[in-house]
Amino acid sequence: MNSSSSSSLSSSIDLKVPGSIAVARREEATLTQARRKMRIAHYGRTKAKVAPIVVDQFPLEAVNTHLDKRCSFITSNSDPIYVAYHDEEWGVPVHDDKMLFELLVLTGAQVGSDWATVLKKRNDFRIAFSGFDPEIVSRFSERQIASVSTQYRIDLGKVRGIVDNADRILHVQSEFGSLNAYLWGFVNHKPIATQYKSCRKIPVKTSKSESISKELVKRGFRYVGPTVVHSFMQAAGLTNDHLITCPRHLHCSSSSSSSS
Repeated sequence: MNSSSSSSLSSSIDLKVPGSIAVARREEATLTQARRKMRIAHYGRTKAKVAPIVVDQFPLEAVNTHLDKRCSFITSNSDPIYVAYHDEEWGVPVHDDKMLFELLVLTGAQVGSDWATVLKKRNDFRIAFSGFDPEIVSRFSERQIASVSTQYRIDLGKVRGIVDNADRILHVQSEFGSLNAYLWGFVNHKPIATQYKSCRKIPVKTSKSESISKELVKRGFRYVGPTVVHSFMQAAGLTNDHLITCPRHLHCSSSSSSSS
């Protein structure tokens, strides 16, 4: 979710609202924001418990201030689905095994692509991989693997990797009780709270993601390099990499406290 993975995002929506503009213009921007959320709502999470952002709960001035202070990799050219993902999901702690499996797949899929493209195919991924139920996916036959690759235009090797990872997840669940317990154990069951003030400071990988990557590889997981693992950690809330000036930083920190 850093600038390097979102360079190709584009949109004509302008989310910046100057503070000197008339009240009527601010109201229009707020309504536009609300409509956008309604349009992309079906792209969001269905398994994890994520509280939606309700625009009306903030005064107009507060809403416009929030829009101006998003993480700086969100720009006026960012795709609306990517903006919504930042505003509603990215960095929120996830503890549902199927959702963790989904995010692991999506973060791997956006390598060489971008988040907006992957998010637009999110529902296809859910259908293709049976709602990310590892027990079902682990039993995919070669015919099913080939069919998924052809029908959903997913690289055949990556489909096989996802099926293999589903099998690895079953082994982890058997040993640790859940994928959630295993993955969150790497961070002592509490998100890493970063204090970045600039997106240029957010790394693409860390020593923690490197160590987790090594452990996953030892267990037979595929497509889990340190960069993918760090992106996964950001998406699943194992690390809160929102800039400290972004209102979502505090929101994600509060979410982690309430779920602990």
